[in-house]
Amino acid sequence: MAFTRKPLAECVPALVATARGELPATLVITGGKLVNVCSGEILEGMSVGVQEGRIAYVGKDVSHMIGENTKIIDAAGKYIAPGLLDGHCHIESTQLTVTEFARAVLPLGTTGGFFDAHEIANVFGLKGIRLMLDEMRTTPLAAYMQVASCVPSAGPEFETTGAAIGPKEVAEAFTWGDDVIALGEVMNFPGVVYGDDKMIGEIQATLRAGKYVDGHFTWPASDWRLPVYAAAGVTGDHECVTAEDVIERVRLGMYAKMRRGSAWHDVAKTITAHTEHGLDPRRMMLVTDDRSSESLRDEGHMDFVVRHAIAQGVKPVTAFQMATINTAERFGVARDIGSITPGSLADIILLDGNLADVNVVLTIAAGTVVAENGAMTVSLPSFAYPQEVLASVHLPKRPAAADFVIKAPVESGTIATRVIKVLENHVETMERILSLPVSDGKLQVGGGLCKIAVLERHKGTGNMSVGVVEGVGFHEPAAIAMTVAHDSHNVLVIGSDDELMAKAVNAVADAQGGVAVITGSGTTLFPLAIAGLMSAEPFEVAAAQSAAISKALYDSGCTLNYAFMTLSLLALAVIPTLRLSDKGLVRITPEDGIQLVPLFCEEGVNASV
Repeated sequence: MAFTRKPLAECVPALVATARGELPATLVITGGKLVNVCSGEILEGMSVGVQEGRIAYVGKDVSHMIGENTKIIDAAGKYIAPGLLDGHCHIESTQLTVTEFARAVLPLGTTGGFFDAHEIANVFGLKGIRLMLDEMRTTPLAAYMQVASCVPSAGPEFETTGAAIGPKEVAEAFTWGDDVIALGEVMNFPGVVYGDDKMIGEIQATLRAGKYVDGHFTWPASDWRLPVYAAAGVTGDHECVTAEDVIERVRLGMYAKMRRGSAWHDVAKTITAHTEHGLDPRRMMLVTDDRSSESLRDEGHMDFVVRHAIAQGVKPVTAFQMATINTAERFGVARDIGSITPGSLADIILLDGNLADVNVVLTIAAGTVVAENGAMTVSLPSFAYPQEVLASVHLPKRPAAADFVIKAPVESGTIATRVIKVLENHVETMERILSLPVSDGKLQVGGGLCKIAVLERHKGTGNMSVGVVEGVGFHEPAAIAMTVAHDSHNVLVIGSDDELMAKAVNAVADAQGGVAVITGSGTTLFPLAIAGLMSAEPFEVAAAQSAAISKALYDSGCTLNYAFMTLSLLALAVIPTLRLSDKGLVRITPEDGIQLVPLFCEEGVNASV
């Protein structure tokens, strides 16, 4: 079936006639406990009347608008709440197409979101964003697109991407429709602070179009440059990991987005800005950022995040506000979504049991029942991606084990080496300087360390860099390769055995994208044929394949929570402190900004003959 969301102006005559009782409602919900996110109340015995996908009436009695063909839903004993909104989400991180994402989250009560497609944008530029936007428009979701701001994330001198986006492309994307709502997270925050022409130009193009600018500021909240960043028009930021991060952003008039992704567990600390420090929560939002298909299946989506926030001591109604009206107000669309009020789109969920359990039993999107008791009740149209999107891995040659040998500037002895240290459940990494052995001119990587390499896969340049990583945990010869390597999405491989690293890279290249874990026990492959980022399979299949990758990693000794997602960020050049791109090690610090640094520290060489 086709899903349409008519502008309010077109619906006014029918809405008013329905509210008067002269035109039968298409759907009514009767006798439930209304979660009023506008007033912060729970109202008993409330009913809702719907016409043309919008809410015509909210009150105690809707009997005057019930006709022969009106669908009646008895909500006695249940809560009636607005559909949940995700204020910052990368659909590609779920490893699903937009259609399969909708199938996964609608039964969980998510009826809309604000989606930053900067993953596919790094592979296919504006074309990739437009494809995802077109697919969004075929689903029941109230889906709003954000234009990727940082393609590449840090700049071409630091990494190679498949495309580039600048002020001209940003301006063009805002002509595609009102559902192109904002500039996606501006990760190159040093560029904004220090007046980079490209970043300032993109922000200006956004503001001239009357749109919103989303942020990504990872320096400490006390840094004097946060107000500089805000002065550029950045009014929302999801890189909050402490209560102070939230407090300082809210004080500057920004919306603070508190994230609970698969591997980013920031809500527990950040929510204390409200629960302990007493800040007004109206500019606080709950978001997912990145959640894998596996965690959608096993934990949930926004329902899980709201439930988690309540468990931290947030009042249930307040938690719902953080996932509905606050989010809608942040993006200027509260007239349409985010509350159950007359005139709003009929995006409504029914919940059973205690409100704190967030047990969604029915989902209505734009006036249509789309899911009930955890399953979709409507079928969604399929969406076809072009062949070029299904063949996006372009390596000039098949790598061999010898390509992962790290040559040292000495024949033997030890050498001070920069090492990326992984931090579980955090997006940031640490830079470690370790004294590692050298034999026959080759760096010897062992003792719990792994090699990490990035191979450029978009343009066939042959660019490749190799480094060292700590904290992966392999206790046997093993390797994982992936084309999901934020944000440039080249081929990232990590391993404790050079031969297996080569095999893993070739496995994902042969699959034209995906994740491969190779051990002595065999190969576990998760194909991601669409841009090397998303599965062409149904949600259930993708979730099972994602879980198989997690199990293979765990069995090899990598016990990081949602390890694949954590490891996939080790190439993200704009997150502190140390990362690896196809051009080498990238370090970001408050003092020096973003810079390429050598693997070896010359002052730490201890050579022997």
